Amino acid sequence: MEPKKNPQMEVKRNSMLYFFVGMTLILFMTYLALEWKTYHKNNVWEIGQLTVQESLDEDATILKIKLPDPPQPKIQTPPKIVVAEDDDKVEETFIESNDIDQDTKIAEVESIEVAEDDIPDEIPFILIENAPIFPGCENEKDEAEKRLCFQEQMLKHIRKNFRYPEIAQELGLEGRVSVVFTVQKDGSIGDIRLRGPHESLEKEAARIISKLPALTPGKQRGTPVKVPYSIPITFKLNK
Repeated sequence: MEPKKNPQMEVKRNSMLYFFVGMTLILFMTYLALEWKTYHKNNVWEIGQLTVQESLDEDATILKIKLPDPPQPKIQTPPKIVVAEDDDKVEETFIESNDIDQDTKIAEVESIEVAEDDIPDEIPFILIENAPIFPGCENEKDEAEKRLCFQEQMLKHIRKNFRYPEIAQELGLEGRVSVVFTVQKDGSIGDIRLRGPHESLEKEAARIISKLPALTPGKQRGTPVKVPYSIPITFKLNK
């Protein structure tokens, strides 16, 4: 069956094309209306702005303030000077000279008091005149050899009595213990002070020092004095 109308004459055939063309034209006209700008032909607005800005200036009010008068300077009366009369007697103090001359008396030798030697109670090992003597070093010739012998005998004593603590071996403890002790006036050992990395090492160092024999005390000008002495003891494991 053939259609009664011609398809080329259908009204709705291009309706979508017309719709999009119309929408495009409307959007374009809306954009032109929003972006449309106009400009004034003169600068009336700028003159108006300047006029308004100038009208905002205010004149400062001038105030006249009267300051008080400065205080008047005080005139002080000069002190009265009293002139002494010539008849007054003035006593003068005579100062005797302390310079020594041929008339100066010299004190007798017996009347001069000599101060006693002030010997300290404790003198360090390096400053003492006669250092403590370790047993076996008495026959050394001079003081320097006696000091060297003292140090050698101290090292021998440490090596002989050295015993590594078991707890320090188990824990792998090593280090140096600084030991300071004092040779008393009677040659005994006292005032032992220790500082080390662990208590077990310090106890062992104290045990070694406590086994020192009696020493000949140090002397200063022939008088026995206390002599502090320091020595390090190193603990090292064989690996």
